[in-house]
Amino acid sequence: MADALNYVISLLDSGVAGMQAGDPKTTIYTVPPGKKAVIILAVVRNPTASLADGIDFDFGDGANADTWVNTVDLSSMTAATDSFPISGLGAKYAILDAGDEWGVKPVTGATADTDAIIDVFGYEFAA
Repeated sequence: MADALNYVISLLDSGVAGMQAGDPKTTIYTVPPGKKAVIILAVVRNPTASLADGIDFDFGDGANADTWVNTVDLSSMTAATDSFPISGLGAKYAILDAGDEWGVKPVTGATADTDAIIDVFGYEFAA
């Protein structure tokens, strides 16, 4: 398999996202030109303040980031050392095209002005 290395699940990107209610979508990963991508897992980690009120976060591409996993409750993340893995396994999702911007949007986010790091895992392949 000449393209075997393209199909290895790996860290595609990491970024800091605004997690407060009313924050806009934060783009974490953009599919590179000439590629397609499949997102397998995202890990939200190291919030800068408690996400105790954060009961509805959407993940995916598009303006509302609502094409992957929606209505994620992160309210259990109350310490800066917390992490929360989110899996897209067991459901059907569209393959991302070159230029698609995958991210997070707080629908009912934290009350406090809070950020968190989001790691995105998946694989890319030639378009």
